[in-house]
Amino acid sequence: MSEANTRWGILYCPKGYGSKQREKIQRVLDDRHVEYDFVQSESADSVERLMNMLIHNGYKTIIVAGGDSALNDAVNCLMQVERQVRDEIALGVIPNGLLNDFARYWDFKENNVEQTVDWLVKHRVRTVDLGCVRYVNKKGEHCHRYFLNCVNVGLIADIMNLRRQTRSLLGSRTLSFIVSIFLMIFHRMDYKMHVKINNSTVDRKVMTMCIGSGPGYGQTPSAVPYNGMLDVSMVYHTGILQVFAGLWLLITGRFLNHRAVHPYRTREVRVEEAKHALVGVDGRLLGIPVGPYTITVEQEVINFLIPD
Repeated sequence: MSEANTRWGILYCPKGYGSKQREKIQRVLDDRHVEYDFVQSESADSVERLMNMLIHNGYKTIIVAGGDSALNDAVNCLMQVERQVRDEIALGVIPNGLLNDFARYWDFKENNVEQTVDWLVKHRVRTVDLGCVRYVNKKGEHCHRYFLNCVNVGLIADIMNLRRQTRSLLGSRTLSFIVSIFLMIFHRMDYKMHVKINNSTVDRKVMTMCIGSGPGYGQTPSAVPYNGMLDVSMVYHTGILQVFAGLWLLITGRFLNHRAVHPYRTREVRVEEAKHALVGVDGRLLGIPVGPYTITVEQEVINFLIPD
């Protein structure tokens, strides 16, 4: 057996300029006598490059120390290799991002690296589902993108875009998110959508739609990433006060109680039309697809390390 078969490949994705978290993770790994090789990304492109390097160098346990977007890059790299190769790899996470929703679903906490590593060492594997959005880009190319957590269409994706723009100006991720929420008041609040879900057709103005294989940042709180289904939360247009009421329910875990939220459960969503609505996948902006696009689910395709 090659050395890479037993050593962990750790892909560290820094969320700031400090090295304290990296040093803490390495210290905890050393204390548990874990044999590992450590690589650090500088950008989203380098996450994919380093992930492919770990896969093709034979690592069977790959741990992403990052957030939802980094995990998204990792699973998309895994889905590019043959099933036989992918089935031999276990993917794990040490939460270290602005958004750690998928890690939080499994009760991994960013402020408890020791507990996370202890769980990972036990190597308990659960095969999880992936959602997939298939679309045509502006170049006319047929594309697809897998996701562990959710796809957002409309306002939430717009907020992601605003956050990215304000962060380039402000530098701070937290401050850029707060400013983005404030700018939302002056932003477009609804989108003309024509969507097919099961036997239902929605043809009206919609504020935002979340399709989740996972918890969807609180928008699909009943979704589980192992039942072969997608949960859909569609929010119809409402007043600005109701928007902030909805945000409060989102924060407190009661999003589905809002009267403007309409939930569905399905295996496929077909978006026939969503005029000017941006699409975000696991916290990363996809843009505006050209023409119709579909969101489906593939059952039990990724080996994920879960708590004991």
